Amino acid sequence: MTQQKSPGSPKPAGGRGPLGPGAMGAPVVKAKNFKGTMKRLVDYLKPQGLRFIIVFIMAIASTIFNIFGPKVMGKATTKLGEGIMAKYSYYMQLQAAIENKMPIAVINKLKHQSIPLIDYAYIGRILLIMVGLYVISSLFSFIMGYIMSSVAQKTVYNMRNDVFSKLNKLPLKYFDSRTHGEILSRVTNDMDNIATTLQQSMTQFITSFVTVIGIMIMMLTISPVMTLLVLFTLPASVIITAVIAKKSQKYFADQQKILGELNGHVEEMYTGHKIVKAFGREADSVAKFKEANTRLYSVGWKAQFISGIIFPALNFVNNIGYVIICVIGGLMVAKKKIEIGDIQAFIQYMRQFTQPIVQMANIANVIQSTVASAERVFEVLDEVEEIQDKAEPAMIESPKGDVRFEHVKFGYKEDEILMEDMNINVEKGHTIAIVGPTGAGKTTLVNLLMRFYEINGGKITIDGINIKDLKREDLRKLFGMVLQDTWLFNGSIRDNIAYGREDATEEDIINASKAAHAHHFIRTLPEGYDTVLNEEASNISQGQKQLLTIARAILANPAILILDEATSNVDTRTEVLIQKAMGNLMQGRTSFVIAHRLSTIRDADLILVMKNGTIIEQGTHLELLAKGDFYADLYNSQFTSSNGISDAV
Repeated sequence: MTQQKSPGSPKPAGGRGPLGPGAMGAPVVKAKNFKGTMKRLVDYLKPQGLRFIIVFIMAIASTIFNIFGPKVMGKATTKLGEGIMAKYSYYMQLQAAIENKMPIAVINKLKHQSIPLIDYAYIGRILLIMVGLYVISSLFSFIMGYIMSSVAQKTVYNMRNDVFSKLNKLPLKYFDSRTHGEILSRVTNDMDNIATTLQQSMTQFITSFVTVIGIMIMMLTISPVMTLLVLFTLPASVIITAVIAKKSQKYFADQQKILGELNGHVEEMYTGHKIVKAFGREADSVAKFKEANTRLYSVGWKAQFISGIIFPALNFVNNIGYVIICVIGGLMVAKKKIEIGDIQAFIQYMRQFTQPIVQMANIANVIQSTVASAERVFEVLDEVEEIQDKAEPAMIESPKGDVRFEHVKFGYKEDEILMEDMNINVEKGHTIAIVGPTGAGKTTLVNLLMRFYEINGGKITIDGINIKDLKREDLRKLFGMVLQDTWLFNGSIRDNIAYGREDATEEDIINASKAAHAHHFIRTLPEGYDTVLNEEASNISQGQKQLLTIARAILANPAILILDEATSNVDTRTEVLIQKAMGNLMQGRTSFVIAHRLSTIRDADLILVMKNGTIIEQGTHLELLAKGDFYADLYNSQFTSSNGISDAV
């Protein structure tokens, strides 16, 4: 059964504004059950609890040492101001004495006084303390980042292991009902989103939170009145941010939608570029791209521009606050109610106050998106698994290949039964052909045999043993498969053929290739058996791909063969050779052949004719033709035209 190929792996939704992905103004994907998902995410963090506590302590320590910097620097500014004022006062007194023509003795006395000096030693000590504070703060920050990297990667490592283990336990119907891109997105994009948030955003959130609290405390110690004035500007910042974010969010959502359309169009045109050129539709393709690109430019420009107004607007509000603080602070210094160094420190704190608040608002959005990603991952972990193998499974030591379907009942949904009371008896070494129109249930029959799906009733036995009593791994080792849709991985031709048997020697690989008539074309390649197939094996032809998969099946030497139109992608001459090779391979083995071209199954021991999930006829080729029923009509439609002329299909 082939799976639908996704046009690409979807990315987590979210725009990219001036503050980064998920910033204010960009659309954020929200979890359906935030509390429940957050609790499960915390459960994954619990084993790292001690490290997480250390990270929190390091963040507090780093922030505290960093926050003390402006306050300490203010002391140096105050001492410098005092020295300058003392000098200024001295020279003013001397100037006044001269201008007022004071007695020479008084003027000489002033001149002989020691000139007030700036205490550079004190200022130097302050600067050393500042350097020490920032070095210690950086050290704590480094330790915090190092530990948090370990916490994040270990947590995601455990989650990835759980998801990968879960995927191996999920039934085939889970993968059939979802695109490749959707599944890949959950185990790659969503997992990366969680890792990034844990490693970067969590530490930033902790640091920002502690910074806001610390700055608030430091400002209160300097001046409660000025702190109150700063807090009055906060609601204005929040209102401005909320209004702009709401306005830009619509454009970010449109931007993501149009970007998806554009990416889809580009990928569609890229994968089908030969067809586009063959039908001369390049101009239409370019016109469609330009139209979507123009819309993306318009919406993207608006999204970025409007969200970009946030910082200038916040700076405007903050600058008004600075003016007010400078005026009031200057008056308080004049009245000796506060030192000039404290004003400098307060202004620095005020400049630092808004940034962590904006960061926390941004990170809150990121966390929303991350919890949504975690929820998508947990949805995979919550999927119903395959029925567990028995604790003491049966074994087939020397498989013969006798297969029986006894009163088998099956439906992809319990209320929509596809097969009802199916009975098939296949003897060792027989070739069973399964034919019928598209959607008749041919591949479903094979999937039930290999236990990719569980039956609703009856039983399937191999050599008299119920397949439910076997381990799935042992059951599937009995089969060799050659499908119409070839699957080869990025690796050498040798490794792709050897995939059929782990202990295969070079001689075994070559013999299997010769039997599949693949040896000749492999030897003509520049690197021979060492030729590396690219990601989609597009550096060899479709027919050559099929030959390699047949060689792989021959090498596996299975007890039961499953052939799904195995020669459909090779030329007529090669097909004849492969039919002979497959005939030798099938000798003495039970073989299930899904056929669309009925010419390939004339010699089958038994032909099952399926329609709507039910076997409506069974017998040999000649017996079914003699009946003159569905099979005969199907056969004649392929090989006889309306005017009676033979027409091989």
